[in-house]
Formats: sequence, structure tokens, C-alpha cells
Amino acid sequence: MPPVPSISPRSAMALAALLLLLLAPCAAEPPEPAEPPDALFAAGSEAYARGDWPAVILHMERALRARGALRSQLVRCRLRCANSSAWPAGEPGPPPALRDLLFFRQLLRRAACLRACAPGAPSRYLLSEELELEFRKRSPYNYLQVAYFKIHKIDKAVAAAHTFFVGNPDHVEMRQNLEYYQMMAGVKESDFTDLEAKPHMLEFRLGVKFYTEEQPGPAVLHLEKALEEYFVADAECRALCEGPYDYEGYNYLEYSADLVQAITDHYMQVLSCRQSCVTELASQPGRDKPIEDFLPSHFNYLQFAYYNSGNYEKAIECAKTYLLFFPNDEVMNQNLAYYTAVLGERLAAPIGPQENIQVYRQRSLLEKELLFFSYDVFGIPFVDPDTWTPEEVIPKRLREKQKVERETAARISEEIGNLMKEIETLVEEKTKESVDMSVFVREGGPLLYDGLSVAMNSRLLNGSQRVVVDGVISEEECLELQKLTNAAASAGDGYRGKTSLTLPARPSMA
Repeated sequence: MPPVPSISPRSAMALAALLLLLLAPCAAEPPEPAEPPDALFAAGSEAYARGDWPAVILHMERALRARGALRSQLVRCRLRCANSSAWPAGEPGPPPALRDLLFFRQLLRRAACLRACAPGAPSRYLLSEELELEFRKRSPYNYLQVAYFKIHKIDKAVAAAHTFFVGNPDHVEMRQNLEYYQMMAGVKESDFTDLEAKPHMLEFRLGVKFYTEEQPGPAVLHLEKALEEYFVADAECRALCEGPYDYEGYNYLEYSADLVQAITDHYMQVLSCRQSCVTELASQPGRDKPIEDFLPSHFNYLQFAYYNSGNYEKAIECAKTYLLFFPNDEVMNQNLAYYTAVLGERLAAPIGPQENIQVYRQRSLLEKELLFFSYDVFGIPFVDPDTWTPEEVIPKRLREKQKVERETAARISEEIGNLMKEIETLVEEKTKESVDMSVFVREGGPLLYDGLSVAMNSRLLNGSQRVVVDGVISEEECLELQKLTNAAASAGDGYRGKTSLTLPARPSMA
């Protein structure tokens, strides 16, 4: 059976209508150069509901491109404005009385630059949390794989299905769709492409693949390219952190801070987001955990690949670069000593770690120092994404607090483990008792209370020891229970009665 849609047309139409309703207040404004992604997504969803497959493809692909273009525009704008308003290199510092004014002059210029390159109606281009989640979950590709299948463009359907599945590896219906596509004549292995693959991660995986296959030449090429792409992605990720202050829930109603505190709160949020780029760039779709020590691991692979290529100069450079992060790594220090002995101390001594990585490490450590200070003094939480951070960066009082917290967590974990063992023992004993009692249990016999009657027995219910008894409660009590359940229940996603705005179902096998 071919893949068929399991998104009901009625549900898709309802979603489209809701999205268009939300966009209605913007209709009176002048047209913008490009349509917002949510309007395109709504149009694609509406086309899906009426079975207009070419329109689904048109709008969903345009929605994906529009979201990508807006993100790219925002990144370019923020990077350009940051560079144009930077403090001139080599210029002496201003007198103390003027420092604040000159600092804020640079900020005002940067803000003016950002305002000039923003869309004419910025609110039209803001995605709701629900819709942003749909893009993160790669939902447009779910629509696209069905639409492409319907118009017999199987190679594109396979690519869309694979792209969605990479981000949603537990999606059973899409797994079945892919299994069906694999059995179709004319479908090639190259059709199974992740259209949302991150360039730096793709190059890294290729580099590791060639490294594992003992092909140092191609491994070096792909790992070096992975590093280039990594820092492009890192700059983009950090630029996207410069958004508005994110209030938690309704905290903005009670938020009251003076100038310096307000700046501190927002800037710490930005720094924390920038540090989380380490995790973002090391994450793979469908995987629970990011790759640990992702950036340093590039240099671990590279130093050995360069050694196997006979390039001792680059092997030394990469080994010293890796040691910036883990200076006490015994194996790497042994490797460095060997490379130095082979090349000669005179030639090896001038070779240092990569300069851009030294700058990256210094910047990261200073950000961590500020964040840990903020955690210690203001109580603003910060979770360090790196394992290589030196202990001295963390304030002593915070180190002692974290030590106590780790010990407490370990003790609680041990107590929970012991409790679980006790529960398992009790369950085993009760199970044994139940097995022993089953010998004496027989169906039939008198009921415990007067006025009860057996409505259905094991034979009618198709299972042993099953029974439906009538007369347990009165009709008035039954009505009261129904009222209680109706009062407690609410439509939606099951959390705080919030009506769900996410897609109701997915394309699947018939």
C-alpha cells in the first residue's frame, strides 16, 4: 500500500483557518517584500486539506525558504551592525567620566543600524512558539512527502520523508513509509537525503568516517572543512541570541529593576544563550545527547590524521590546540613529545596552537566567568556545557555549593535505588502470593452485597477473571460522577487545559 495522508482534511482546514485568523490584523498594512513563513504555512495546510498537492508543495517550500531567509537576514544584519559599531582598534580608552556615555553611544549606533535593516512590519514576521516548534520538528516535510508522492515525484517524496524522519526517529508511520519507498523500483540510496543537514556536522561525520577507514587524506580535508563550517554556524547561533528579553511566564508583571540591573539580567540571558551554542552545534537530530567535547575532538582526530599523512608540523599544531582545552591529557602530551622528537625541537618549538582557537577559548572563559559570578551573586542559574572549563573560573563559594549539591544528589539517588529494590522485592512477594491464591480462585459463587447482579462474565468479555456488575451505585450517584468528570476534563493537549495548536496527525501508511 502507498503512503497516504493521516492528517484529516477537517483538522488541516481548522489549523489553516486559525493561522489565517491570527494574521488578519496585519492585512491592512502595506505588502512586504516576502510573505511571512506562518502565512505560507497556513496556505500550505489549507491546500493540504482540499487535496491541492501542487499548492501544498509551493507554499510549504516557500515557507521553509522564507524562514531560512529571515534567519539569514537577521544574522547578517546583527553581525554587520556589531562590526560597524565596534570600538576602534588601537584607540586609547576614554577618561572615566566619559566611559558610560561613549559606551552607550556605540550601543545607540548599533541599535539604529539594527532598526534600519529590520523588516518594515517586524511583528508580521514573528512566529508563535507553536509554529516555531512545527518548523523545528520539520513538520513541513511531513506534508511535502505526501504531496510529492501524490504527483509521482518519488525522489523528492523520499528526500522529504527522510528529512522528517531524521528529526523524528520515533515516528512509526514515517518509518513504514520509508520502508515502502525502499521497496519501490527506481528509488536510489542517494534519494534518502537529509535536506536540513547541518554543513559542519555533515563534514565532521565524513571526516570521522574516512578516519575510521584509515584514509588520512580525505579525513583531513573534511575535518578542516568541518571546522570552517563550525565557526560560521557558531557566529550565526550567537547572533540569534540577541533577541528580546525572555520573561518566564507572567514574571514581567512583577519585574522591577533599575537601569544597571535590567541590563545585567538581559545580558546574562544573552551570554547564557551564546554558551548554549556549544550544545546546539554538537547536537544531532533525533539524538538525545550532544557529542561531548565536540570542538576539541576535531583536533584529536586531526593530529593523528596529519601524523598518518606525514605532516608533523600540522600534527604538532593540532596537538597543542587540543591541549588548550585539556592541558593534562596524558596521551596527547605523549603524542606531542613524539612528534617533537621526530621533527626536532628547533623546528617544533615555534609552532603554537591555532590563534583563532586561543581567542575562542579566552572569550568562552570570560563569558563563563561572568555567568558563574552572576550565578553566585544574583542566583541566575547557569549550566556549563563544556567539560574542559578550569575549576578556578568558578567562584570558590559556588564550587563548594555545587559540591554539596552533587553529594546530596548522589545520596538521594542511592536512597531511591535502595527504595526501588525494596519495592521490587515486595512486588515479587505479592506476585508469588497472587499465583498461590489463583489456585483457590474460581469464577461464580455468591456476590458480596445484596442488590448486585452480574451483567457480563468472562466469556462475554473475552478474558479470564473479568466481570461487569450492575447495581454498585445508584443512578443519581452515576449522574454525579459524570458531572464531575465533565467539569474536570477540557479539550486540548492535556496540559493546563491549553487548546492544542499543533498538527493533529501525520501522513502514514494505509
